[in-house]
Amino acid sequence: MQRRIVLSSVVVLGGAGLAPWARAAVGFTSSEGTQALRVALEKGAQVAVSELGRVDGFLGNDKVRIPLPSVLENAAPLLKTLGRGKQLEELQTTMNRAAEQAVPLALPLLKSAIKSMSVSDAQQILSGGDTSVTEFFAGKTREPLSVQFLPIVSKATERLSLTKRYNELAGKAAGMGLLKGDQANVQQYVTGKALDGLFLMIGEQEKKIRQDPVGTGSAILKKVFGSL
Repeated sequence: MQRRIVLSSVVVLGGAGLAPWARAAVGFTSSEGTQALRVALEKGAQVAVSELGRVDGFLGNDKVRIPLPSVLENAAPLLKTLGRGKQLEELQTTMNRAAEQAVPLALPLLKSAIKSMSVSDAQQILSGGDTSVTEFFAGKTREPLSVQFLPIVSKATERLSLTKRYNELAGKAAGMGLLKGDQANVQQYVTGKALDGLFLMIGEQEKKIRQDPVGTGSAILKKVFGSL
């Protein structure tokens, strides 16, 4: 017999070692719980991609809007006094537009990751806290999605003179150990931020679905999450 699932606001698989906040056993199997999470994540991914992959999907959303790299952000007051304010605004708009253009490419890989999700993956997601969905998708898809996003982001941002100038200076700073990570390159920075925003929004959508499973019209979601 399959192990039962115990839920409160999150899910624990199995009967042993129950978390102290687990309140009541409900009538469905671990495979049904995993299936329900797959459905919730797929619905969440579709909504997130649809919302982000359009004009102002990033730029108009305070939660995921991509800011200028911190080096430029800190230097913005000085650059504006030097007449570079318009260039800074154009760069930030272009970065966010690039993310909006790239995001629709993500759906096939996201669906593949969801389809291959195991019971163990489901347990980690549902008992792992607010960042567990982000961590799941980052582990499964960040690298291949980065490869897909980068050419689109590059095409959108490379036409700006400020991008080239920033990359030259940031590359030198990185070579001296003064700058680390994606901040050394605008294209890589935007790609990383676009993926962060995408994973964040999928996680938020998944939470909404679990909170209102009846509203989804899905029988498996109503059976599993509707019993809470």
